[in-house]
Amino acid sequence: MTAPVLPPYDYQPRPYDGPSYDDVVRLKNRHVTPTSIPFYKKPLMIVEGSLQYLFDHEGRRYLDVIGGIVTISVGHCHPYVVQKVKEQTERLQHITSIYLHPNIARYAGMLAAKMPGDLSVCYFVNSGSEANDMALLMARLYTGNYDAVALRNAYHGGGASTMQLTAVSTWKYNYPHSFGIHHALNPDPYRGPWGRDDPRAGEKYAAEVANLIDYATPGKVAAFFAESIQGVGGAVVYPDGFLKGAYEVVRAAGGVCIADEVQTGFGRTGTHYWGFENHGVIPDIVTLAKGIGDGVPLAAVVTTPEIANALAGRIHFNTFGGNPVSCAAGLAVLEVIDREALQRNALERGQELMDGYRKLMAKHDIIGDVRGRGLMTGIELVKDRATKEPATAECLEVFERAKDLGLLMGKGGLAANTLRIKPPLCLTKEDTAFVIEVLDTALSAL
Repeated sequence: MTAPVLPPYDYQPRPYDGPSYDDVVRLKNRHVTPTSIPFYKKPLMIVEGSLQYLFDHEGRRYLDVIGGIVTISVGHCHPYVVQKVKEQTERLQHITSIYLHPNIARYAGMLAAKMPGDLSVCYFVNSGSEANDMALLMARLYTGNYDAVALRNAYHGGGASTMQLTAVSTWKYNYPHSFGIHHALNPDPYRGPWGRDDPRAGEKYAAEVANLIDYATPGKVAAFFAESIQGVGGAVVYPDGFLKGAYEVVRAAGGVCIADEVQTGFGRTGTHYWGFENHGVIPDIVTLAKGIGDGVPLAAVVTTPEIANALAGRIHFNTFGGNPVSCAAGLAVLEVIDREALQRNALERGQELMDGYRKLMAKHDIIGDVRGRGLMTGIELVKDRATKEPATAECLEVFERAKDLGLLMGKGGLAANTLRIKPPLCLTKEDTAFVIEVLDTALSAL
């Protein structure tokens, strides 16, 4: 089988003249936290990026379809984003919210204009973990209730409070946490008790949320958290009707509904700007991060004026939240998504990927499931389609071989047996063909 060839790309990376690979490894191993574990048996040293491509220290080009863990939205070093960040950095880098600045005001207005309903007030922070922590605080203050419900297989952050919401054991430390947090049955149509062949699956999973509230809480809750598509958990797409039913149950128990759009927002699902819109719901609070700044540290909580006012009783602010430089990046990202029609591109390229995955599934028995929306996709590998035993070692093999062929992906799921393909929204038709060709080659070598 002939090795796949990357699509042509008119770009020349600059010669790398920094520390050697071995020096970087030595310094990293001595001085960087041991929790920082790079991908691959021999980690790549990436030193440059351009849109959907990355370059290592030797100048080799790779197609990046994990985008800094779903953080590069409009493309690595997008010229317009870089220009706006540079302009603001040269003029004013930081003042915090003790003074007025046009960027935070303009950006909050533009972001709120993208939201449905009464979601119109923004609180800016720096990461998804911070955003979800703030959303939980808001929910508890506003409702007067304490308990919160999330889903098994969910990921909502690694901070002290958000680790409670996360429900994948590999991401949870063994120390006291999860006070008042309850995890409902994951509405996974592939591995759950009710699958795609059950038209009432969504309704049944929503009933499990009601059951949990009845038996594990005082009958009153502060919040329900759900990613619009599970990210770290392996691109799990909920059955139709689940979120709508779960929202009704939670609101009847006095809670607010929180959509974690950290990975699914900003047009990534193709059909809609926000992932929750695919489910026909309007949340009470939305958390945003990752692609919001195309790699610049920026995150946000967007909610209604009434809920936002729950914080007004005390002083609360975030030193770097709404920083002029970060907001300049956020403004530029919104402009680029619209100007370059990247939501439509996500839809079209996502359809090409899914068509390709299905063809691969017909050829390779190790593929148990393919799923996703737009450019938020996953391929789950299993040893046996009947037992669904996770093919963890094989997934790692495909992951490594794909890198050798020039394709950088992610892995997810509790058993690390799902390939995560969530590229920058500027992916091209030629790129999607390359992705499928590389996957075919890597799977065929098993």
